[in-house]
Amino acid sequence: MTARAERRSTDRPEKESRHRGRETAVQMLYQWEVGRAPMPEVEQTFWTGPAAAESLGDDLRVFATRLATGVSSSIADIDPMIVEAAQNWRIERMNVLDRLILRLAIYEFLHEPETPARVIINESLELARTFSTDDSVRFINGVLDAVRRTLGRE
Repeated sequence: MTARAERRSTDRPEKESRHRGRETAVQMLYQWEVGRAPMPEVEQTFWTGPAAAESLGDDLRVFATRLATGVSSSIADIDPMIVEAAQNWRIERMNVLDRLILRLAIYEFLHEPETPARVIINESLELARTFSTDDSVRFINGVLDAVRRTLGRE
């Protein structure tokens, strides 16, 4: 096996783990948003509920929890960016999952500088394909690209 192929094969599980972490963060945020429960309560019930039965490693739990907690505590900074980029859309009228995916991505733009913007956007589009609709994929892509440009993220 070449060094390049070896590097690719060892990088893949990390990428998949981070994707699973983002999926888990969206699920936690959905419980927080729809259930109106405080994030510490969401964390407790989420990790003792059905998700705990899955084979989720500690690193994945920490990553997902950090993202969900970060988003929930940064709404005042994140939502105005969404409103600005999604012209003619009131945030409360957006599909709940689309709003959560946008919030998660913008949180990563702001607080995960080591993750390239294109990776954040691609991951968000995959989340939209999983949790939402084709129209949502286009909408999320447009909003995130506008926010990325505003923030000067590459």
